[in-house]
Order: sequence, then structure tokens, then C-alpha cells
Amino acid sequence: MRLILVGLDGSPRAEGVLDTAIDLARRTGRKLVVFRSFGLPPEMPAAVWKLDEGSLMDNLRDHAQAYLNECLKRVPKEVPAESRVEVGTPWQAVCGAAKALDADLIVVGSHGYGTVDRLLGTTAAKIVNHAECSVLVVRPSKPS
Repeated sequence: MRLILVGLDGSPRAEGVLDTAIDLARRTGRKLVVFRSFGLPPEMPAAVWKLDEGSLMDNLRDHAQAYLNECLKRVPKEVPAESRVEVGTPWQAVCGAAKALDADLIVVGSHGYGTVDRLLGTTAAKIVNHAECSVLVVRPSKPS
């Protein structure tokens, strides 16, 4: 295992996913790549359509990168780490990045099954089914 790709979505559960990935990277001496993909959100404020396409994509990319920069602050200095932001459907972007980086492991969070998830499948399930490397799905810790 040379590289661990950790997919982060900005949800409250992402902190636990990152902590798990950091612990694995520290124990194995592997590099950590924190990853986030973005696309056009289904609900956008009306004024956003007045921006040209480049401005919108740049804004979304900058927002994703700022989130990952905050995540990187939590990674201990002894763990080599970098960030990567890509445009795309989350499960496809994670699988594509893992392949391009020759990752040995993908770490992602699980999410609860809502009605849409039961019909279409969760992002985590799609990553598990399509990734070319092993995938660790981190479940939220139970309250004590």
C-alpha cells in the first residue's frame, strides 16, 4: 500500500472518515490524498446563472479546495498528504482518481439509506462496486 485516497464530502461524518484515513496512513507510512469532487448542485440561487461558465466552475472548485485545505490542517506533519479536486459525479470521480493515482486503498464514509439511495444506490456502494482497488467504508461511531 503506497497511497490512500480519502473521499470527503463536507458532511458531518467526513471528520470521522478523515480521522480513520489519517490513522491508517500513520500506521502504514503511506501518503494520503484528500479528495473532493464537485458538480453543479441541483438547487442554485437565481443570480448564479448570470455568471459566465468559467466563473461558476472556478467558484465551485475554489470552494472545494478551501474545504480540503482545512482538512489538510488536521493531518499530522509526519503523514505526507496532498489534496485533489475534480469535476464529476462523486463515485466516478473517486474511482477515476484512485486509478490515475494508482491508489491501493480508497476510504469513504457510509451514509444512511433514504428513498433515493435505495433505488439508485449510495455513492459508497457505487465506489465499492466499481473501484479497481480495495475500499474501506467508514461508518459513523455510535454515541456512547
